[in-house]
Amino acid sequence: MARRVAPSSWPPPPALPSTCALCGREVLLLTEHHLVPRSRGRRRGLKPRELPTVQLCRACHSFVHRTFTNEELDREYATPQRLLEHEAVRRFVAWLRTQPATRTVRVR
Repeated sequence: MARRVAPSSWPPPPALPSTCALCGREVLLLTEHHLVPRSRGRRRGLKPRELPTVQLCRACHSFVHRTFTNEELDREYATPQRLLEHEAVRRFVAWLRTQPATRTVRVR
């Protein structure tokens, strides 16, 4: 009598694209951005898992941290809507939306 072989779970199924909170592009890999930086939240006595977060693509996440200090992020830009009100972020997101999600974008 032949044995039945269980179906293999390898390779894992491909990840479904998720949407970036800033640019709205559907990408396979998102990173967790703390709206209140962890260093600033700890000063208030909060644990990192208690801080509000959003999912950003790597390009948006890098741009946010290259543009703003943790103090600015805490004080003025604690929501995605507030980030999008900043002129530099708005211009970057407008340009990024024209790029394919498969393209690696280098942020300087």
